[in-house]
Amino acid sequence: MLSVNTLRGTTLERTTFGADGEVPDRAVWIDLYSPTLAEDKLVERALGIAVPTREEMHEIEITSRLYVEGGARYMTATLMCHSDTEVPRTTPVTFILSGRRLVTVRYDEPKPFAIVGAKLARLCPTNVTGETVLMELLDAVIDRAADILERIGNDVDAISQEILESKGGMSRGHSFKEILKSIGRRGDHTSKARESLVSIGRLLLYLAAEADTMKWAKDQRAAIKGMQRDVQSLSDHATYLAQKISFLLDAMLGVVSLKQNNIIKIFSVAAVVFMPPTLIASIYGMNFKHMPELDWDFGYPTALILMLLAAVLPYFFFKWMKWL
Repeated sequence: MLSVNTLRGTTLERTTFGADGEVPDRAVWIDLYSPTLAEDKLVERALGIAVPTREEMHEIEITSRLYVEGGARYMTATLMCHSDTEVPRTTPVTFILSGRRLVTVRYDEPKPFAIVGAKLARLCPTNVTGETVLMELLDAVIDRAADILERIGNDVDAISQEILESKGGMSRGHSFKEILKSIGRRGDHTSKARESLVSIGRLLLYLAAEADTMKWAKDQRAAIKGMQRDVQSLSDHATYLAQKISFLLDAMLGVVSLKQNNIIKIFSVAAVVFMPPTLIASIYGMNFKHMPELDWDFGYPTALILMLLAAVLPYFFFKWMKWL
């Protein structure tokens, strides 16, 4: 899908074009979402640039993600999408600054795009350019990453309380399997958020180095430096969350191990408790001719009492030794 945003007074008007349309000269932001080959060619002819393919966007080399070609600056970053679900994903997004226009190429729907699109559709500066839109998008991406990490932090605190502060170490409403799954999902969220922040940090570093060449204003350079500080602080927080999640995983595995040891201990004690009665029952179950106890009137109840004592006495002995 090819969407073109043009300035209308104090708003950006979004229009969807087909492959047979024409990109207007006053376009500020051209958004390619899962574009077809024809739509790629249309933008390439209109702006004189090369639109990267999906395979090229997935390359991880810095030189393949941040470079200048034909006077246009190409910047590819990894952004999170579907972060409000249990199966978040990361997707590469390419930002192309060509003149005063911004071209974005994406194959998923990161939420910052919808946020910025709605914001600029309500109100935007009359001198808006592609660089302005790029700064808005990056700022929204960083804010979104902060929200994601804050939510992960709250979830991790809840899991920590569930494991470490509940009576008995666990509440009855959650099984070990559910807790382990929850820890794994939060770890996955954190790693994806961290990956996105690292990618954005590299992009901002590239923009800061190119600011002089692009002759950006002083306030724009200051905004980039502020974003770099935010990304660094969020990356540190993501590292802290990753370490805390790792600690909770170790703690959870320790709880599981203790529970398993308790179960094994119960079976071991039960086996020891029933060994003496089994021995007595085995002796009196022998069919020898000369067994004086077989002629006792109280032989059977005596054997039962002996078996009961043989079971109870080891139990109280283990309790006294504090083995139970």
